[in-house]
Amino acid sequence: MTTPVTIIGAGLGGLTLARVLHVHGIPATVYEAEPSAEARTQGGRLDIHAHNGQLALEAAGLTTEFRAIIHEGGEATRALDQHGKVLLDEPDNGNGARPEVLRGDLRRILVDSLPTGTVRWGKKLTGVAALGDGRHELTFTDGSTVSTELLVGADGAWSKVRPLLSDAMPEYVGTTFIETYLHDADERHSAAAEAVGDGAMFALAPGKGIAAHREAGNILHTYVQLKCPAEWIAGIDFTDAAAATARVAAEFDGWAPELTALITDGETAPVPRTIHTLPNRHRWDRVPGVTLLGDAAHLMPPSGEGANLAMLDGAELGQAIAAHADDLEAALTAYEEAMFPRSESEAADAHELLALCLDDRAPHSLIDFLTG
Repeated sequence: MTTPVTIIGAGLGGLTLARVLHVHGIPATVYEAEPSAEARTQGGRLDIHAHNGQLALEAAGLTTEFRAIIHEGGEATRALDQHGKVLLDEPDNGNGARPEVLRGDLRRILVDSLPTGTVRWGKKLTGVAALGDGRHELTFTDGSTVSTELLVGADGAWSKVRPLLSDAMPEYVGTTFIETYLHDADERHSAAAEAVGDGAMFALAPGKGIAAHREAGNILHTYVQLKCPAEWIAGIDFTDAAAATARVAAEFDGWAPELTALITDGETAPVPRTIHTLPNRHRWDRVPGVTLLGDAAHLMPPSGEGANLAMLDGAELGQAIAAHADDLEAALTAYEEAMFPRSESEAADAHELLALCLDDRAPHSLIDFLTG
């Protein structure tokens, strides 16, 4: 097959697709709105699972590179109550199937594995037009256009490719995460560092919680979780970091100081992440010449599966294209027939996990889940 594949979005899923295509000798171009690979931080830690993310990296021929970036000890998990009492403490014994890596490190090994010029940075998509016979024309903010016979939307929650296939739009689920960081944690924030431990920490109560990860470089990365109306979070001026921090911290009045320090002592401004999802059963009829992967296809609540699913989507789509090199529609059909039921099942599980974290029995609902 010599028909190039056009990929919108240089996230983990789009890059995995490009890499697997490259392994099979199929040309691809990735168009990414960000100006460079270093334009912004790439989020926190990811646990990469043996049954999906690791399989994708194996298909991409990057298992050795992946093993080199694992954060040893990162699979440790603990649950606390709001007073700081440890209710569950599971150390990382090195035998787990979900090693932890930084998203930025994982993205870097994928970018570095591609031929120079595969990723076109600073190319923000503004529109897509169908030309007929499975072809599409893309228009970018710089005025340039590209036509393609095979278009893949790997462009996330607010995908501009998705409307070619589906009318579905992400909807707010009633929960917002607020992101904070503590640096030099063991020296400057020792009580919070001790509370978090070596890996992931969850301090939960009905309707609210504080979850944190220890990251490489002595960093504590926190996601404050609040069930709240969209109007409430929109009413906080996050451009005023001090006021926003105080408003969020007020929701945790009476909690242990080593926990609230994860909110109040951060060196960076708090960042709200309103949680939106697509319908669990999001599907579309086959449209010639175009498909979706990752959050563009099956946006769901954070559950530890999003990055893994995006990479598996990318790997399986690349393998399907290689296996049906002379029939693109057969390739897309095979890919979607496997992806749809998988994503539906994972989305249902993700909604259930989010509910467990913040339901009326929190933190005990999550502890019961983690301990089986």
